[in-house]
Amino acid sequence: MPPASPLALSIHALRFAALDALCASDIRSKQAALQDCALALSGAQNASAATAATTQAEGMDSALIPEPPHLPGRPARPELRPHRDITTASLHTPEGLPRLLHSIAHIEFNAINLALDAVWRFAAMPLAFYADWLQVAHEEAYHFQLLQDLLLELGYAYGDFPAHTGLWEMTEKTKADITARMALVPRTLEARGLDATPPMQARLRKLGTPMALKAVAVLDIILRDEVGHVRIGNHWYGWLCARQGLNPVAHYQVLTQQYQAPRLRAPFNEAARLAAGFSAEELAVLQEVAAQKPSTMQA
Repeated sequence: MPPASPLALSIHALRFAALDALCASDIRSKQAALQDCALALSGAQNASAATAATTQAEGMDSALIPEPPHLPGRPARPELRPHRDITTASLHTPEGLPRLLHSIAHIEFNAINLALDAVWRFAAMPLAFYADWLQVAHEEAYHFQLLQDLLLELGYAYGDFPAHTGLWEMTEKTKADITARMALVPRTLEARGLDATPPMQARLRKLGTPMALKAVAVLDIILRDEVGHVRIGNHWYGWLCARQGLNPVAHYQVLTQQYQAPRLRAPFNEAARLAAGFSAEELAVLQEVAAQKPSTMQA
């Protein structure tokens, strides 16, 4: 086996840095580790520029990294419970807004881990793949901090309320299938956020308190960035399908059944989904699937 190219070695170092960040249990440690990832990415980009003649295959890091136990790194709090055991509160109650912000912060903290997992776990991808998902991890960390700041202003902090365990489950299910990961994490789980955010903002505007309106502004930032994250997922899902000779629209339906993905629910934020790279053809298919009763869908 020929020695790895400088680019492949630098990508390997980048993947290890992402794994270190994934293992970090608290947000401050994770943010510090993300800075190490940024330095590792810069090194890989410099290696790429210096070895422009390297073929794509020679520049890829094909080495598998052993998975450590107890992934991902999480803080001791919040207490994690099954989704059905999580209680909500009306926005018109004292805990309503803090609970809502806490639930979104929990999604964003997990989204940091989802992006980092894609970086370290999947070998033999172009440098642009790792750069894209590190960008996502950095933006998710920024979102988390915005929400944590709102919680602190309300007298709360991340960890003060229980949170659900479901966000990591699809990551575990798809850890051996990068195409399924791209299909079912950014294009399904994150894309649901594109649909859910505008109605949530409408409820907050109706509440009308200064803190609720601050939350609307934070959600504007999150929605803008999440369009980009879903677009990244769409890009790499399409790239992987093209490499395997698969029809991306048809294969998505296969993967949703195979991995028991959450059922899609209308209405869809069509403008945001189109901006995020969904085709009009696929949106029509998704609308049709969402309109089906569960008993009529294939098992």
